[in-house]
Amino acid sequence: MIDHHSKRARIYIFLRNFKWKTNPGIVMMVVAIATLIIANSPLKEWYQSFWNIEFLLGTNSFNLFSHHGTPLTLLSFINDCLMAVFFFSIGLEIKREVLIGELSSFRQSILPMIAALGGMIVPVLCFFVTGRIQNLSPDEMRGMFIPMSTDIAFSLAVLSLLGKKVPVSLKVFLLALAIIDDIGGIIVIALFYSDFNTESVIYLLYAAFFVIVLALGGKLRINGKLFYAFFGIIVWYLFLQSGIHPSIAGVVVAFTVPAHPRINIRTFIRQLRRDIDLLESVSPKPTKEEIILSNTQIKYLSHIENAADQVISPLQDFEDNLYVLVNFIILPLFAFANAGVVINLSDFYLSGIALAIIIGLVLGKSLGIFSFTWLTIKSGLSRMPNGMNWHSLFGLSLVGGIGFTVALFLTALSYPVGSEILNQAKLGIIAGSLISGFLGYYYLKFSINKGEKNNYRLKENSQAS
Repeated sequence: MIDHHSKRARIYIFLRNFKWKTNPGIVMMVVAIATLIIANSPLKEWYQSFWNIEFLLGTNSFNLFSHHGTPLTLLSFINDCLMAVFFFSIGLEIKREVLIGELSSFRQSILPMIAALGGMIVPVLCFFVTGRIQNLSPDEMRGMFIPMSTDIAFSLAVLSLLGKKVPVSLKVFLLALAIIDDIGGIIVIALFYSDFNTESVIYLLYAAFFVIVLALGGKLRINGKLFYAFFGIIVWYLFLQSGIHPSIAGVVVAFTVPAHPRINIRTFIRQLRRDIDLLESVSPKPTKEEIILSNTQIKYLSHIENAADQVISPLQDFEDNLYVLVNFIILPLFAFANAGVVINLSDFYLSGIALAIIIGLVLGKSLGIFSFTWLTIKSGLSRMPNGMNWHSLFGLSLVGGIGFTVALFLTALSYPVGSEILNQAKLGIIAGSLISGFLGYYYLKFSINKGEKNNYRLKENSQAS
């Protein structure tokens, strides 16, 4: 007979290990490679037509996944709906970092903030200059913001390949930089990739009402996730109809989610001890036949369960529950839907949009992050984080040129689906990210090994003296 408890425990352990030991960047890399193979195989036509399937949820008169009555295609569902969940998780992360993380004080945030600013401005300028030199059309220049984003999962995956030799401060700095980078991406989407008109005002006013409802819920310490999910979906739908990209709705809703639990950990421990003592007092000695709990036992167990729910803030609860969904389902699906680049032999001579994006990612990102950070430290506004040096900073700046998720997202917003321009832009993102990743990895590996050798020599000299 199967022991269901031990089976459940094994499933829990597997999911826990999968969550913490599997790198999302590696998963995305595998999916991206598989997508490239499929897009250049006999399955190419199936792959391209598959994403045109219409997505329906509702009745004949109302479809939740529609824009002014037109059903979303499967591709639009992933980019407009599922990616709103991704941006919701980004919003939660930003709020947490602002409250208690690396962005919680001016002193902590000034360096990664200025570094991220350089990592956004210089790549856009590189694209702009390269585009002008090549006489790109205004339609092609719509993608000038594509190289401004750093992919958190891929960049951290590169650092993880270097093992424990990488200073913790380097990872923290990259994470803070990438989060600020995402804020920049969100602002760009709101300002440059949204269609705003008179009708939009009505939908946005309705959306603002429900955002206020959510904010009041946060102030009143409503901890139920269903409350934020339900009204969040309404806000998302209203943003979709307004012409403002619905990914923005995800971020707006995330900012309304409470970051404080209803009870603190000390109060929870006191209640837990009291309920356990009471539970023991009403529980008889266990027997093999005892499988049904008494009403009193259930009451005290319910007290413990409710208290456990209240000691975790909704923000942390959402983050924890969305981690697997976002990193191992939504993002791989997004990569599978958007990373399909048809590669022709003529593409190996890169020019046009592809070249502009590659220069923006490889040259623009590294120069922007490094130069702005150098100026900030040399001017005395901030200091070099402990454990970092100029070599590791430059290596990190190269790694910052890995732009994938948000870059592909901006590409889908910039160019028509199925167009050659879109294909060229995707090729530029993949090529630029690969070059940045390889250069960053090997430069960091060289600088870390060089630092270890120098430390070893200093230690030998001190012992000899």
